[in-house]
Order: sequence, then C-alpha cells, then structure tokens
Amino acid sequence: MSTKTSRGIGWLATILVVVGALNWGLVGLFNFNLVTAIFGKIPMLARGIYVVVGLAGLYLIYFTRALSHGAHEHRPIHAGAV
Repeated sequence: MSTKTSRGIGWLATILVVVGALNWGLVGLFNFNLVTAIFGKIPMLARGIYVVVGLAGLYLIYFTRALSHGAHEHRPIHAGAV
C-alpha cells in the first residue's frame, strides 16, 4: 500500500472515530442519536455505519500501537551525521 493511500485511510479512520465520539457525546448529553436521526428509516444502514466506525477505531488502535513501538526503536547514528 502506498504512503499516500495509507495516509488517506488513516485520515478517514480518524474522521470516522471523531464522528462516532461526537455521536456518543450527543447521546450522553441530550439523548439524541445523530445516526438514528439520519438513517433511522434504514436500520441496516445505521448498523453498517456503527460497524464501519468500530472498524476505524480498531484500525487506529492497531496503528497507534505500531507507531508507538516503532518510535522506541534505536536508530543507528551514521558517522558524519550532525
């Protein structure tokens, strides 16, 4: 997968997780579910949206862990590097 594609997927996953978090905030504060309000007539679509947001969260958990482990690797210092 190219770097450009993986960045795009990362941004999409981030946006989906933020939208999901905002939706849960609305549910907690005002008992208002935005997904149900928009897609309430099509329950399978609403369920699909929840699944996609959940998968985006798992994607971010996995790649955040992978990035944090990669940040702790020791990189060799090349002679002459300043």
